[in-house]
Amino acid sequence: MQTIGGELKTQVKILATVVSIFWIVFILNGVIFEGRLNAFGIKPNDLTGLRGILFAPFLHGSFYHVLSNTVPFIVLGWLVMLRGIKNFYFVSLMSALVGGLGTWLIGSPNSVHIGASGVIFGYFGYLLFRGYFERSFVAIAISVAIAVTYGGLIFGVLPTRSYISWEGHLFGFIGGIIAAKLLSPIKNSTKTPQKRDGAIAPSLFYGV
Repeated sequence: MQTIGGELKTQVKILATVVSIFWIVFILNGVIFEGRLNAFGIKPNDLTGLRGILFAPFLHGSFYHVLSNTVPFIVLGWLVMLRGIKNFYFVSLMSALVGGLGTWLIGSPNSVHIGASGVIFGYFGYLLFRGYFERSFVAIAISVAIAVTYGGLIFGVLPTRSYISWEGHLFGFIGGIIAAKLLSPIKNSTKTPQKRDGAIAPSLFYGV
């Protein structure tokens, strides 16, 4: 079993590695490939565009784009990790998969969607709804804190700006909610069987 210090080091290494990939790919794409790697993003209703589900989160269109995704990825990603590194991987995968497929299905034709924001919105959805599904004090406290500090992100799921992939935000958010539901512990409310007229009353189980 890892110590708290050892686990924190692992978390930092994982987040630092992913963020480093963001920046390295961005620099290489701009300096060497002159933006051509963006073609590996999600292209809606195009079979080759499905590969973007894997590559799009690591591609960014501008310095501001990659910078604006770096901080929330670290903060929200670390909060997801507090529940366990395996949970972090699962939420990341679910957010990227649901976000990517949703974007591919309903995105505008002849468009290309790139960026890690879909995964970030997945973290947001997971943390926001984890308290609802888990109903523990810590989970609820984190959900409330996220709602207060990052609540404005919810407007990102609306088609407010033409250059922003609201589809990726919306479906990434949904993917995070699905992950929160799937990862929430099942709590059973079990009553002590009661004997009545020689019969045992059935126990009731409630999945929360």
